[in-house]
Amino acid sequence: MATEITVSFPGNLKVDAHVNEFVISTDQPEKSGGDGSAPAPFQLFTASIATCAGYFAVKFCKARNIETTGMSLVLKYEWDKEQKRYPKMAIELKLPEAFPEKYRKAIVRAMDQCVVKQHILQAPEFEILAV
Repeated sequence: MATEITVSFPGNLKVDAHVNEFVISTDQPEKSGGDGSAPAPFQLFTASIATCAGYFAVKFCKARNIETTGMSLVLKYEWDKEQKRYPKMAIELKLPEAFPEKYRKAIVRAMDQCVVKQHILQAPEFEILAV
């Protein structure tokens, strides 16, 4: 069975995605004609990458009984005016002080398993229809 996300348009440039029992709201910044009431779709896209990598980091730690207090993650990306895109994204995981050194490379490999990132690297085929 296919997974479905339905989308509604509550006004101005707001667009809501209905995912099971959840509603994910988006909007555009005021400078782009929106109301600035919610993250823009691209921000949700980048947040999905960051949270996915974070999930794999937490899962890695939980499997090894490693405390995650003090752990944080930052996704950084910068606009390239010439390319008119974000050509590089960097994920930085701040490890807790007591994090075992022997697992430093392994947790990076775990984060690299992020399913969202894998779908970017091996992009699905998109079919866009107006019915």
